[in-house]
Amino acid sequence: MTDHHARLQRLEKVAHRMDSAIRIPVIGLRVGYDSIIGMIPGVGDLLTLAPSAWIIYESKRLGAPAHVISRMVANTATDTLVGMIPLIGDLFDATFKSNRKNVALLRAHLERKGAVPTGQPRFA
Repeated sequence: MTDHHARLQRLEKVAHRMDSAIRIPVIGLRVGYDSIIGMIPGVGDLLTLAPSAWIIYESKRLGAPAHVISRMVANTATDTLVGMIPLIGDLFDATFKSNRKNVALLRAHLERKGAVPTGQPRFA
């Protein structure tokens, strides 16, 4: 396993935990710590910005080009800003899953570059 592949898998695990680690019974919706922490009024969405920023930082270190990083920043900003709106933001957080989108963008870039094997992420 290459260093790029191991680092990508680590990022995929973080994205999974943040966006879809917990299945809500009956409705089957998957949420993560981002949705739960985001419910804390005032600071919840700001706290979840740290793991999102780390994913973007690591993506840059792994060689993601500017257009991929820009898309990641836009995803994270959308998630954070809309997430701050009471109730509507919480519902949005549960479905938007910016961390998983960002890691998928990174995976696609690394696969095109040949730095990681092609295939589905571990937490599809």
